[in-house]
Order: sequence, then structure tokens, then C-alpha cells
Amino acid sequence: MANTSSAKKATRQMQRRTEINKARSSRLKTGLRGMEEAIASGDKVKAQAVLKDVEPLLVRTAQKGIIKKETASRKVSRLNARVKAMV
Repeated sequence: MANTSSAKKATRQMQRRTEINKARSSRLKTGLRGMEEAIASGDKVKAQAVLKDVEPLLVRTAQKGIIKKETASRKVSRLNARVKAMV
């Protein structure tokens, strides 16, 4: 248990940031799930539209430190390749 006022404040801040990070992470997972559904549907136009929404989510999540920058870059690249390969 925190004894000093600064430790108590740090605990409050950590709890607040954790909630924000969970929300951002959840939003990203939802976006990626939508992307998978769009690719599975076989509709290239829809997949491109969803990718246009998901890419900024990935980049923003990486900027905020929820995921690593390289991970976001890799996911964007792979999603682009999958959409491009669609007929």
C-alpha cells in the first residue's frame, strides 16, 4: 500500500492511464476484427474502405505506446498486401 502522497498520486494516475489504454487497445482489436471480416467477405472495395479506417488506428495506437511502432508497421503492411492480393 502506498504511504506517501506522491505514491498515492502515482497509483491514481496509473489506474486512469490503464483504463485509457484498455479502451484504445479494445478499439484497435475491434477495427482489426472488422478488417478480417471485410477481407473474408471478398469485397475488395469494402476491404479498402475499412483499411483506410484501420491504418490510422494502428499508427495512433503505436504513437501512444500501446503497441510497438514496428508491430503497427508490420500489421499495416500485411493488411495492405492482403487487400492488394484480393481479386
